[in-house]
Amino acid sequence: MASSLLANVAIYLGATVVLVPLASYLGLGSIIGYLIAGVVIGPWGLGVITNVEEILHFAEFGVVLLLFLIGLEMNPRRLWAMRQPILFMGGGQVLLSTLLLWMVALLLGIGGSAALIAAMALSLSSTALALQTLREKNLLPTRTGNNAFSILLFQDIAVIPMLALIPLLASGGSSEPNGWLDGIKAVVVIAGIIIVGRYLNRPILRFIAKTRMREIFTAFALLLVIGISLLMQAVEMSMALGSFLAGVLLADSEYRHELELEIEPFKGLLLGLFFIAVGMGIDFAILLQQPLTVLLWVALLVLCKMAILWLMATIGKNPLPPSQRPLLAILLSQGGEFAFVIFSVARDSAVMSHELTALLTLVVAISIMSTPLLLLLQERFLVPLMQHPSAAPNIHPDSTLGTAESQANPIIIAGFGRFGRVVGRMLHANGIPMTILDHDPEQIEQVRLFGYKIYYGDATRPDTLHAAGAEQAKLLIIALDDPEDALLTLQQCKKHFPHLKVLARCDDMVHGFEMLHHGVDYYQREILGSAMALGEAVLREMGYGAYRAKRAMHTFRKHDLHLFSQLFASDSLDKHISITKQAREELLQIFIADEEEIAKRSESGWDR
Repeated sequence: MASSLLANVAIYLGATVVLVPLASYLGLGSIIGYLIAGVVIGPWGLGVITNVEEILHFAEFGVVLLLFLIGLEMNPRRLWAMRQPILFMGGGQVLLSTLLLWMVALLLGIGGSAALIAAMALSLSSTALALQTLREKNLLPTRTGNNAFSILLFQDIAVIPMLALIPLLASGGSSEPNGWLDGIKAVVVIAGIIIVGRYLNRPILRFIAKTRMREIFTAFALLLVIGISLLMQAVEMSMALGSFLAGVLLADSEYRHELELEIEPFKGLLLGLFFIAVGMGIDFAILLQQPLTVLLWVALLVLCKMAILWLMATIGKNPLPPSQRPLLAILLSQGGEFAFVIFSVARDSAVMSHELTALLTLVVAISIMSTPLLLLLQERFLVPLMQHPSAAPNIHPDSTLGTAESQANPIIIAGFGRFGRVVGRMLHANGIPMTILDHDPEQIEQVRLFGYKIYYGDATRPDTLHAAGAEQAKLLIIALDDPEDALLTLQQCKKHFPHLKVLARCDDMVHGFEMLHHGVDYYQREILGSAMALGEAVLREMGYGAYRAKRAMHTFRKHDLHLFSQLFASDSLDKHISITKQAREELLQIFIADEEEIAKRSESGWDR
C-alpha cells in the first residue's frame, strides 16, 4: 500500500515537473500544463492512474487552502465594505445564469427538477482556476479581480442553499423533519469558528511561536484548516467557505504572514493536483459516443455565462471599462469544482440519472480546460484590438481586495525592540505608514497593546520579506537585536530585493564593518548617540557651559566618523591599533586647540 502511494506520488510529481514547465514555456500557462498532465497519466492516456474520483476529493483540499489564504488577505471590515459587489455582482450572476441555463436545459429535453439542479450547478465557476489565474497575472488588486472575487465568494455561499434544495426536490417539495436540526448545527459550527478564530487562535499561536519550532507552527496551520473543513463537511456546508471565514477572522492577526508562508507550498501542490485530477476525470468514452452533444453543452454553457457576466460588468453604478469586460467574462465562463459535488449529491438522491451526471461532469471538465485557452486567445488577439493595449491594469483607487504586496507600506521595520520602537514612534508621529516584523511573541503581544500593527515573522527569510511587501516597499530598517540575524537579513534583502534601501542598526564598529561590506545604505551604531549624549551631560556636570559641551560632542562625533572610515579601510589588527592610538592623540590636540579658541571669544549666548 505504501509503495503504491509513493509510486502514485512519483507519477504526479514527474508529470508536473515535465509538462507544466513545458506548457508555460509554450505560453499556454501552468493550469493547461496540469490539465494535460492529468490527461496523459489518466485512464484515457497512459492509464497509470485510475482512481480519479478519490484523487479529486483529496485534491479539493487545495481549493480549501486557497480560500483560507484569500481570507487572510482580508478582514471583517473590508469584507463588509465588499457587501455591495458581493450581493449585486455575485447574486446577479448566479440568479441570471441559473435562469438562463434552466431554460436551455429544458429546451434540451431534461426534466424539471434535474434541469434546475443542473442549471444551479453550472452557474458556479471554478474558484481554483479563476483565483490561480488572477494571482499568476497579478490581477487580484484590479477592479476586474475585485469583481471576480466578489462573484466567486457569493457562489461559494450559494452552494449551501443549493445542496439544501436537492433533498426537497427529491422528496417532491416536502421538508425533512431534521431540517431545523441541520440548520441549528450549521449555525453552531459557524459560531464556533468565529469564537475560535477571534479569541483562541492568538494565544495558541503565541504559545507555539514561543517554542521556536517551525514544524509545529506548520502542523497547527494545517490542523486549523483541516479541522474547520471537517466541521463544515459534517454539517454539509462548503469546506472552502468555512476556511475562508477562518482566514478572515485571522486577517488582523500578527501571525498572518507566517500562516501564509507555512500553508502556501501545500496550497500550490494540492491545487496542481486538483487540476491534474480534473484532466484525468475527462471521460473520452462519452465524448466519442456523443461528440456533438458534449460540444453543444460546453458551447452553450460558456456562451451563456459569458453573456451574463458581460451584462453584469456593464450595468450598475460603476461598470467595468470595455477593455476589462472580456477578461471577466472569460475568466468565470467555465463550470466549477463544486458542480461535481452537487452532481454527486443529486445522483445519490435520484434527482439526476447516472448518464446525465456523467455527461454534465464531462461538460464541466472540458469547460475548465477551455478557459485557459480562451484567455490565451484573448491576450493574443483581442487585447491588441482594444485601445491602449499596453496600459496598466485598471486598479480601482478604493479597491477592497488586494494581496499583502498590493497594500505594501513604503517602510518595513525588522525588529521592534528598544531601538526599532523609537524609530517606529518617530515615523508614526509623522504619519508615515510602516509594516513591522518581529519574531518574539512576547514582544509582539506587548507592542500590540499600544496600538501598533505588528506581524510575527522571521525577517531573515526572503519569503517573509516578500509577504510583508518588500517588492513594493522603499526602505527596510533592520533593528534586530541579534547581529547575525541582522547581517543575514541584509544579505537576503540585497539578493532578492536589490531595489530596497537598507538602513540598519549596528552594535559596534565590527558589526558596522560587516554591514558595509554587504552593501548597507546607512548604518547607526546603537550606543554611539546615547553614549555621546551622556558624555555631554558629564561635561556639563564638570562645569562646561552648554555651548562648550555641545561643541565637544559634535567634534567628537565628526572625529569618530573619520576614524571609522580609516579603520574600515585598514586590513590588519596592527593597523587598527596604530590608527586608534594616533586618532586618540589627534583628538586630544583638537580639543586643546578648540579650548584655546573658545577662551579667546566672549561668553557664548548659550551660557548666559
